[in-house]
Amino acid sequence: MSPVFAAAGDTPAGLNATIAQIDAGHFKQAEAAIGQALAQPGLSAQARQDWLFQRERMRRILLDFTLDADAVKARVRKQMPDLSDADFARWDAAGLFEHQTIDGRTLYFKRSPGNLFRLSAEARGRRTDKTPLTDGPMESLNDYHRQVRAAALTAHATHVLPHRVRMTQTLTVDANAVPAGETVRAWIPYPQELPGQQDDIRYVTSVPAKHDIAPASAPMRTVYLEQPAKAGEKTVFSVTYEVSLSAQYREIDPDQVTATRITPELAPYVAERAPHVVFTDDLRKFSKDVVGEEKNPYRIVQKLFAAVDRIPWAGAREYSTISNISDYTLHAGHGDCGQQTLLLIALLRLNGIPARWQSGMVFAENGYDNIHDWGQVYLAPYGWVPMDVTTGQLHPAAPADAPLQWFYLGGLDAWRIAFNRDFGQPFTPPKQQFRSDNVDSQRGEVEWKGGNLYFDQWDYHFQWQLLPDARGRAGGA
Repeated sequence: MSPVFAAAGDTPAGLNATIAQIDAGHFKQAEAAIGQALAQPGLSAQARQDWLFQRERMRRILLDFTLDADAVKARVRKQMPDLSDADFARWDAAGLFEHQTIDGRTLYFKRSPGNLFRLSAEARGRRTDKTPLTDGPMESLNDYHRQVRAAALTAHATHVLPHRVRMTQTLTVDANAVPAGETVRAWIPYPQELPGQQDDIRYVTSVPAKHDIAPASAPMRTVYLEQPAKAGEKTVFSVTYEVSLSAQYREIDPDQVTATRITPELAPYVAERAPHVVFTDDLRKFSKDVVGEEKNPYRIVQKLFAAVDRIPWAGAREYSTISNISDYTLHAGHGDCGQQTLLLIALLRLNGIPARWQSGMVFAENGYDNIHDWGQVYLAPYGWVPMDVTTGQLHPAAPADAPLQWFYLGGLDAWRIAFNRDFGQPFTPPKQQFRSDNVDSQRGEVEWKGGNLYFDQWDYHFQWQLLPDARGRAGGA
């Protein structure tokens, strides 16, 4: 069985203490506890997996935290030659270089040198290369956002401007990662059926041809493939499909929004869900400081959205290495899309406002693509509406664009494909070995009978084209 994370009530005795030891960097102590736990007679298969995963988590942490202080300075000086030791010490003390002290040795996150320029305006200003740091094309207000709003208001519709896309996702396993003749098993993400948002999904082809598409009911949808490894050759899997994608826009009137009656269907979306959505004391304090005395549900959502939006984006360590992602993001001073989204979901649920997950990938006509996470929030009487806190608030310069500030709270562009409508859920068919990402599913997963293949043993790639729609025009035109 591939563990996601055990619910708090199902955690084997002593495991939480070992998780805390790992989080504190006491790996030798944790390893000793894991060894003792595994030696217990009568240990259940699930408990054994839970303990073994903590050993694997330590291994993964050490793959993310690979730099010492001198290596960080050397990498920063490639972009900022005048970095002094005093600069480094000052920024390090401010938490701008993510690090852990592991068994007495301070190790820095391998992406922390580049993240510095995301987190510090001073550091950005001292870069020798003045080229702006690039973001996705939808993170700045543009004509597309204006067109979506105009189309929605004109048509009195919430889903507009559809375009059809043919997408191929390829997963390539390194040569000799699996012994020749052994079966390599792969799961490649596949679109969710989301009426109005993404429709008319059609499988086109795959490599190999034999495939198993997870049912539409699967919260994390994939295509399952397998083939034998060949000596000295890469093992390549791919899936091609077509899907029609529509943009969304809603003109939300705060005065019309009322408190949601929590039905049995909505109850899971206001509940805690350990380990990543937990109403900690720090989360409660942060929420109280942000929300204040506000009672209007939409205004509460706006305040929390804006507060999380202020947390700067930075390259993230692997989710499977983090014991509580929403708490981590609250304290880290930065977060990527999934980390920000889980924090916002936790805050909304804490305030009795239903919130849930979506994730997949984003792309653009200019060749841009990336994996991405966002979510949905339930606002009565509007129902479930999108929220993308990482794309965040847009920043209108002209008064006519003022309504577009909150485009991504109630609206969504059509340059994305959702593979998942929940986080931390099993695959169909289930993965037998540990997941490389036990929270999200965007890049894919690979295993063989000898174990999981982690992200350092394979790569993934997206390729797409816009197709003519039924009227013969290019999609999105």
